Amino acid sequence: VLVGGRSRRMGRDKAMLCYGEKPQAVVAYELLRRCCAAVFLSCRKGQVNPFGLPQVEDEEENLGPMAGILAALKAYPDKAWLVLACDLPFVTESLLRDLLTRRNPTAYATAYRSAHDGLPEPLCAIYEPTIAGKLAELRARGVTCPRRALQELAVPLLELPDPRALDNVNEPAEWEQARQRLEAARGARRCA
Repeated sequence: VLVGGRSRRMGRDKAMLCYGEKPQAVVAYELLRRCCAAVFLSCRKGQVNPFGLPQVEDEEENLGPMAGILAALKAYPDKAWLVLACDLPFVTESLLRDLLTRRNPTAYATAYRSAHDGLPEPLCAIYEPTIAGKLAELRARGVTCPRRALQELAVPLLELPDPRALDNVNEPAEWEQARQRLEAARGARRCA
């Protein structure tokens, strides 16, 4: 779970935001725990992990999500990584299971196509061990955006089962809208 961002646009730590009863970092961790053998928080160097959950610390600073992906691949180089950003509150277990079911271990990564712009969705994706060297090469060339890396590597993209599932939340107004949307969905499920 990528929690190492600085949340500048939000003005507060997005990993600590609650859309229900728990901070989003914990919600994302628990979602992945139901689908993966081991789960870690990806933290920036020196970041406090108030949850006491297992973590992988970035080795490089100011690389954004790429730092977390590179650190995870280095920490366990023989493992594939299902990477999930903490600012995706609409991700469900069924979406993660769909991604795992459709995983292509012969590709560098398995990723969805954005419903908004058709580009790769790199922060809810599976990164295979074979991508580590390629990401390091791209990093050396100055490519630090995971989306651009997936584009340059021509990773085949999957269609999203729910086009709004990977809507991210970066600003306070988006957070409030997301909370309302999730609350309405919970209320609808209770009444069904």
